[in-house]
Amino acid sequence: MKIHENFKLINHNTFGVDASSKYFIKIKSEAELNAVFKLKQFEETEILILGGGSNILFTQNFNGLVIKNEIKGKKVIAETNSFVNLKIGAGENWHKLVMYCVDNEWGGIENLSLIPGNSGTAPMQNIGAYGVEIKDTFVELEAFEIASGKIVKFSKSDCKFGYRESIFKNEKKNQFIILNITLKLHKNPNVNIGYGDVIKVLESQNIKKPNIKDVSKAIIHIRNSKLPNPKEIGNCGSFFKNPVIDQKKLEEIKKDYPEIIYYPVSKTHVKIAAGWLIDKAGWKGKTFGNYGVHKKQALVLVNYGNAEGQELYELSEKIITDIQNKFKITLEREVNII
Repeated sequence: MKIHENFKLINHNTFGVDASSKYFIKIKSEAELNAVFKLKQFEETEILILGGGSNILFTQNFNGLVIKNEIKGKKVIAETNSFVNLKIGAGENWHKLVMYCVDNEWGGIENLSLIPGNSGTAPMQNIGAYGVEIKDTFVELEAFEIASGKIVKFSKSDCKFGYRESIFKNEKKNQFIILNITLKLHKNPNVNIGYGDVIKVLESQNIKKPNIKDVSKAIIHIRNSKLPNPKEIGNCGSFFKNPVIDQKKLEEIKKDYPEIIYYPVSKTHVKIAAGWLIDKAGWKGKTFGNYGVHKKQALVLVNYGNAEGQELYELSEKIITDIQNKFKITLEREVNII
């Protein structure tokens, strides 16, 4: 376990922002994590836990210790004729995990194909796509409590999952380090193809009875066609949440914009497509030197090269203000701002 000083983070955040941390350590086990917190030099130091770096925007250097969680491992801990409970190390790449499950014909997370990041950060924001969220298969997780050094288990209800929310983004923020997660996956799954784009891709391939591999391939195709590859263009995927508004507000907006894209979430509220709002406001494809809004997906802010995190943050501020002025809707960021 090596302690790095003044460590460049440009290759550890998918935005590709050139920021640094005062200290940097990679940990590959619970024992190494324990050892880090026994070091007196970090007793008063601010800590940042880094997974795949896919949900973070550095607007400045981090004057503390960055711990890169690289705890790996996958193990079936329970199994019946119908399902498996799979325990996954927090440092496992999320998309590779999805492919592993698809290859084993274990269903439940195939709709979450190609989402960037690591497994340990997935429950923090309750990742979701195409009608599925991680909470749908989640069983429990184990986390290291920073204050006490104890290992604490969190059940599904303990995590208080919401739309891109969990207890780890709210009242327990910065108090725990997730070590592993356990998911319940189905051997005879029912596929979820409720989204129009998925149906269109499957129909174009003349697939009438899709299995989980078909669904995964369709979603990978869709995401590749709409979203930039972080290895080619710096980005963090969806930068904003889809806002939830009540029916009354929706009817007001529909008077001027009858084509507005929305999805019912309850009898009284709907979820508005944030990408539609940003596109309608004229931001889609706008560039400002070496950064801007992606030309194919207005939800995605991009770093075309050497952009500063503060510039991307200020762009997001302008978009939030503009959407508020035009639609009286306040957008929220998905990403963690440092």
